[in-house]
Amino acid sequence: MLLPKKSSEYRTPAVSGQRRKELQLFERRSGIKFRDIDLLNLAFAHRSFANESSQDVDNNERLEFLGDSVLGLVVAEYLFENLTDRPEGDLAKIKSFVVSEDSLAEVARRIEVDSYILIGKGEEYSGGRNKKALLADCLEAVIGAFFVDSGFRPARKFVLRHIVPEINKVLEDRHRKDYKTLLQEHVQKTYKTYPRYNLVKKTGPDHDKTFWIEVVVNDKSYGPGKGANKKEAEQNAAALAFERINRDVKAPKPAKNSKPNKNEKQNKSVAAEKRDWSSRGVDSRPFRKGR
Repeated sequence: MLLPKKSSEYRTPAVSGQRRKELQLFERRSGIKFRDIDLLNLAFAHRSFANESSQDVDNNERLEFLGDSVLGLVVAEYLFENLTDRPEGDLAKIKSFVVSEDSLAEVARRIEVDSYILIGKGEEYSGGRNKKALLADCLEAVIGAFFVDSGFRPARKFVLRHIVPEINKVLEDRHRKDYKTLLQEHVQKTYKTYPRYNLVKKTGPDHDKTFWIEVVVNDKSYGPGKGANKKEAEQNAAALAFERINRDVKAPKPAKNSKPNKNEKQNKSVAAEKRDWSSRGVDSRPFRKGR
């Protein structure tokens, strides 16, 4: 491996005695063991922390880039080896769900990545510690750091320990759906067009915005869906549209009325005649002789 394996090759944040204990606790909880704890600490260093730090330190983005590739390779290898009856298209879809932001953020929360992230004050104030994108990126950085620290086999073992349960969720249809993709595939197939997303409004202060987005399918509007960012709001709008469209398709159509028989026609005719005469009033009845 051509990558440097020592943290001295990087400008890592300083690790105090208390911070070392915290990182060791993370190792125990996540089932991982670093040779160089400084590399793990760097994996938790968000760009906002590095920008606000008085030290000249790196952030975790390069490790995230590397971890993304390691994660993709491990997942692809596992699916290739274990789902031998699935075509390439199915494997690609399963992989896309498993390495998605939603899936990785869920794994990150499960091993409490949010408790160890180093972020700047502004990002902390805006709730950055709980943002899915930030959690997913940090998990990838941890994978990348462990790959640098210990090599492919230990990194592969760590990834599979936490990702195989997510793969099983997909296989059992218990995963969080990518409704934007599902809706687009349905609309392309049914209407030969694409969904169109429109921003309806934005609410809340600058540091805590809520976005409201509608989706238009075949000239019909659905939503709006809301979210902390446009991507999340679009996903929620797509979910509303997809579920509504499926309900409409599955809804039973009203039964067609069967042709009335001769007696039914006669009865309806008599009833209509009675209604007609009764609506004219007393003075409009025909004159009868011999009264």
